[in-house]
Amino acid sequence: MRAMVRTAVFPVAGRGTRFLPATKASPKEMLPIVDKPLIQYAVEEALDAGVTKLVFVTGSSKRAIEDHFDTDSELENALSAAGKTELLDSIKGIVPPGVTCIYIRQGEPLGLGHAVLCARPAVGNEPFYVHLADDLIAGEPPCLTQMAVEYEKRGGSVIAVEEVPEQDTSSYGIVAVDQSDNNRIRQIVEKPAPAEAPSRLAVVGRYLLAPEIFDKLVTTGRGAGGEIQLTDAIADLLTASPVYAYSFSGERYDCGSKLGYLKATVAYGLGHAETGDEFLAYLHELID
Repeated sequence: MRAMVRTAVFPVAGRGTRFLPATKASPKEMLPIVDKPLIQYAVEEALDAGVTKLVFVTGSSKRAIEDHFDTDSELENALSAAGKTELLDSIKGIVPPGVTCIYIRQGEPLGLGHAVLCARPAVGNEPFYVHLADDLIAGEPPCLTQMAVEYEKRGGSVIAVEEVPEQDTSSYGIVAVDQSDNNRIRQIVEKPAPAEAPSRLAVVGRYLLAPEIFDKLVTTGRGAGGEIQLTDAIADLLTASPVYAYSFSGERYDCGSKLGYLKATVAYGLGHAETGDEFLAYLHELID
């Protein structure tokens, strides 16, 4: 039996500058898709995969995230008194009993790899997920659950990948895999130019990492953009421990971009029980 993956790390310290001025005073992870913020979708995906420890690597402007996952007794009492039981249930069940929330400050903006390293004391010597809330993936089962199944088969580390257009390779970590060895990753490069990319398989915002990654992060120097890149640490891990690329089943929305965020809002709005039918009718009116 593989070690259970009980912990998910959410790097949420970024400022979300692509969404200014909306993110000037509010975390980008709190941007709503219909009636839930992005970070709640991320947490729900982790809970579905069996996680019982949620580790948020935050910054000084991210108190709203802590407040969202905290208890608001005054609001709960007001909803209860008004008989609004559905709304009451929607906020009481955000963090189920037995699930722990831990908040760690990333003191300097030194990149994703540094954010993951900040979580080391909370994670310990166990495999763990890294979930980037910007990448909203609609899948059934959810993406992390799919990756847990893959991990149970292979062990090692598992990284979600998606094929991207050649001109977009410079926006992602790109991997080359050995298809004869269960898509074991042989090379990973951070944001290569199209002419230098080893493939078009791009790393997206889901990782299931062996704890050995922490030792690699400690020795990883600053890479692209002067930051400690998680991609560089994974490249160092390849020779010590197997890392597999996993092509997930589902639709990914890049909610770190305005267009991706709008696409996600439309897709989830159409699938929402309260808004779906009327929203579809409205879109037909616009097209007509």
